[in-house]
Amino acid sequence: MSVVPADVLPGSALAVDEPAVCAAELGPRARLWPSLAAVYRAQLSRARVARIPLLFVATFQSIGIMILMRGVVDDGAEAQAVVAGSSVLVVAFVALNLLAQYFGQLRASGGLDHYATLPVPPAAVVLGAAGAYASFTVPGTVVTAVFGCVLFGLPLAHLWILVAVIPLAGAALAGLGAALGLLAPRPELATLLGQLGMSAALLLGVLPAERMPQAVRFTRDLLPSTYGVEAFARTFGPHPDWAFVLGDLAVCGLVGVISLAVATWAYRRAAVR
Repeated sequence: MSVVPADVLPGSALAVDEPAVCAAELGPRARLWPSLAAVYRAQLSRARVARIPLLFVATFQSIGIMILMRGVVDDGAEAQAVVAGSSVLVVAFVALNLLAQYFGQLRASGGLDHYATLPVPPAAVVLGAAGAYASFTVPGTVVTAVFGCVLFGLPLAHLWILVAVIPLAGAALAGLGAALGLLAPRPELATLLGQLGMSAALLLGVLPAERMPQAVRFTRDLLPSTYGVEAFARTFGPHPDWAFVLGDLAVCGLVGVISLAVATWAYRRAAVR
């Protein structure tokens, strides 16, 4: 008596024409822009209550600095540098300092695991959070710029340039802040690095470059917010050189792309650990 496996019999219920195990069809990958919009809205609603008081602090800080500098600097180029630097300082306080703290705490508390389980690209998480934090800087930056122009007697005609300065400087500083928070091994170190970055934006961005030593000027050129400050300050003149303004904005945008790319890499590196 021979034994024949049941699955080879023609009439057997176990006989199949196709493979017994088929690979499950995966759903489509989440696209970048819808995912970015979802993360942006979530971050905006989450941080709205907690970050508004800090935005007032950033605005009052910049206004207080301009009041103190009013009796120190002369009118003209120095006043333009103070107003432009104080306005961009609001962006640095929120986009660099607070974002570094946020990602540092998110990494330490295991919050990155939550985002890792979502079907969203890593770039959407970084860009969404950076965009939400940068959005909080718009009212404070505009108020600071208007107050500074009135205080120093500067023209208000070209304040529309903030439409380009805020997102470009915000992208550069937010990418740097996110990278610092994600690469720092401890949240305390992320907070320290964010505050040091904001202090650098204060000292190197608000103080007139003409009064700085050459070595400090070189360090100033390495700061991403410098080019946003320079672009904004150039528009206060009677006849702005728009070629230089666009050049500064282009450099600021390029630095923003690089810093956000580094932040995305840092997010992937931190999420898989």
